[in-house]
Amino acid sequence: MRILGLSAFYHDSAAALIVDGNIVAAAQEERFTRRKHDASFPLNAVKYCLLQESMCLVDVDYIAYYDKPFLKFERLMETYAAFAPKGFMSFSTAMPIWIKEKLFQKQWISRTLNELDTKFDAENLLFSGHHQSHAASAFFPSPFEQAAVLTADGVGEWATTSVSIGRGNELEPIKEIHFPHSIGLLYSAFTYYLGFKVNSGEYKVMGLAPYGEARFKDLIFSELIDLRTDGSFCMDQNYFDYCTGHTMTNEKFVELFGFPVRHATDELTQFHMDVAASVQAATEEIMLRLTRVIAEETALPNLCLAGGVALNCVANGRILKDAKFDHIWIQPAAGDAGGSIGAALAAYHQHFDMPRKLTKSMDSMRGSYLGPTYEQAEIEERLGALGAKFEVLDDEVLVSKTADALANSLTVGWFQGRMEFGPRALGNRSILADPRSATMQKNLNLRVKYRESFRPFAPSILREEVEKWFEINDDSPYMALVADVHSERRRQNSENEKELFGIEKLNVGRSEIPAVTHVDYSARIQTVHKETNPRYHDLISAFKNMTGCPLLVNTSFNIRGEPIVCSPEDAYRCFMGTEIEALVVGNCFLRKEEQDPQLKRDYRNGIELD
Repeated sequence: MRILGLSAFYHDSAAALIVDGNIVAAAQEERFTRRKHDASFPLNAVKYCLLQESMCLVDVDYIAYYDKPFLKFERLMETYAAFAPKGFMSFSTAMPIWIKEKLFQKQWISRTLNELDTKFDAENLLFSGHHQSHAASAFFPSPFEQAAVLTADGVGEWATTSVSIGRGNELEPIKEIHFPHSIGLLYSAFTYYLGFKVNSGEYKVMGLAPYGEARFKDLIFSELIDLRTDGSFCMDQNYFDYCTGHTMTNEKFVELFGFPVRHATDELTQFHMDVAASVQAATEEIMLRLTRVIAEETALPNLCLAGGVALNCVANGRILKDAKFDHIWIQPAAGDAGGSIGAALAAYHQHFDMPRKLTKSMDSMRGSYLGPTYEQAEIEERLGALGAKFEVLDDEVLVSKTADALANSLTVGWFQGRMEFGPRALGNRSILADPRSATMQKNLNLRVKYRESFRPFAPSILREEVEKWFEINDDSPYMALVADVHSERRRQNSENEKELFGIEKLNVGRSEIPAVTHVDYSARIQTVHKETNPRYHDLISAFKNMTGCPLLVNTSFNIRGEPIVCSPEDAYRCFMGTEIEALVVGNCFLRKEEQDPQLKRDYRNGIELD
């Protein structure tokens, strides 16, 4: 049975293809259109999924959409009615779009797919609940026969937080928290207040938090959200505007904290860092309360996580360290994009009652390497057409030469195999660097990524070495867990360094691997497994043999505001528009100084900053 899963029309549109219960292809639309968080119908992603399996749309048995539009419309109408007459301007803006497009998504999707294939039958279009899609994306690909499943995000139709029990091919919802009470929207409200983009800048808040002190956490719990002993919570809507307005917070929120909403170009002060630390600490406490209650009530040893809040890898690390579950597994595309996989799997296992086949390896996400790939001959043809100068090396020489470049502090664009699905680059569309460098974190942010200097970078480490370098001994293949650098690898700070506050902490070396050690000694870890990415494993192993260090800096191959690169052309453009010094595409090795200087360009102005 072949099922095509779709997510679209809100943010991070994507398509995924399931064949007999196996995930064979998945990609986000943004990677093809080059518009970050593209919410349009994922036509390019659909075409890719079909091409990957040499199929036409007519060969697909069913198409599953990740949301139920009528229920979402019901929630909007009831919310506007409850707050009327407040919110009329928002209502008058939203309704024409809903009545013209979003309310009749079945017809809209059918018409669009008919343009792709006139033989497509609209009767084969199925709809999954939003949180059902998230939960299915978390449980069915996991390595567990049974598990508790926690989904937390902004909002789906009504649910914002839900708990399900997964057993075999069954997924039973047991409780929910409904809109407007939402951990995701609480975090997004603070994202907005701190001057970052909602549904895009939440990870900046998480990265900023370690520079501050959580001095407003008690205020958050006393005024904004009531967290109860059973893990449920209730938010005071007097401080928020997201139900009926065009902003996340209101004047009462501003009065509570005593400072206006920060503009994106304003300086980040200690106050903003303390606010970020406070909402992060509050989120961690809420997630810990929820997972402790779930563990006690279900007595299950395993936990699966999905929804946008599951991308908060600091909170995930706290849950793992709390040890109320033996194992946790997090969907790598935990946000809306992953709903495409979940909708397809929910249709296969729940709607059609098809059996689930557990794999003996880590999980069934294939390392999340589910996107497009390019054959070597095609890579050479595409690079040649761009005027690129390159040499073609065999595998062993390529790995050795790249490791040598990294050991000599060069920044390398690394483009290999199938593109990753989800927001993290996992070693196939990555920018790599030496983690031992004291200046690399700052240089990467300012000279390569063109983004805020406070942003941390992640390490990719050989799975077999992780316990020696970090205080964790679990798989983290999807960069979804934060753990502390091992105490033996840390550097003792001087008394003067310990007295530093805020952004002053940035340039203080804290360990043997300063480029991936955040100011609180934490790191967002990716464990690299030979079974899922042998070439990347070989590269890190070669770097270890040269330097004694079994890890690399790994950041996504893009600049601020741009989606991760998809094609060789994307990679070369980013290479020539930044200060990346070497580029590896397939078996092609390129050095910046050997390229035609006239091909260098600054393409930042053509990209909307995040």
